Amino acid sequence: MKCIINVYLLNEHFSPEHAEAHYGGEESENNLKYEWEDEFAITTPVIKIDVHPKGIYPLRGTLADGKEFSYEVENMLLFEIVAENGTSMYVGASSSIVDNYSLTELEDRFEIKMYLKDYEPMANPIPGIYIASQEFPKDLHD
Repeated sequence: MKCIINVYLLNEHFSPEHAEAHYGGEESENNLKYEWEDEFAITTPVIKIDVHPKGIYPLRGTLADGKEFSYEVENMLLFEIVAENGTSMYVGASSSIVDNYSLTELEDRFEIKMYLKDYEPMANPIPGIYIASQEFPKDLHD
C-alpha cells in the first residue's frame, strides 16, 4: 500500500470564533489555521505502520569537518513505516511539540497526520523528523 504523511504546524493565533463568524468556520488570509504543511509520499509499498509514543530516534551524520556523530534523541513520537521489502523508515517528532496525530488505514493507503505546536522552536534535520530545540543534541547547536 501507499503511505501519505502530512505534518502541520498549528498557528496558535488562529481564531475558530472569527472563522466561524465570518468564513463559515474556514480559515482566511488573515486567520490561518496552519503556518505550514509538509507532505510526503512513501513510494515503496508499505505493509504496516507501528507507533512508538516514547521512541528513541538515532540521529547520525557527518559534520562539515568530516567527523561523524551519533546521538539518541529520546521522547519521540515515532511512526515506524515497514516496507514490503522488510526495511523500516521513520517519521516523527519530539513528544513535547506534538499536539495530536492520526493514523488511518484505508483500502489502498495509510495516512499519517501529525499536528505540531508552534510555540516551541524546533529543528528539522532530515525530512519527516522534527526535534524540539530543547531536546536537540547540544553539541550540534551552532
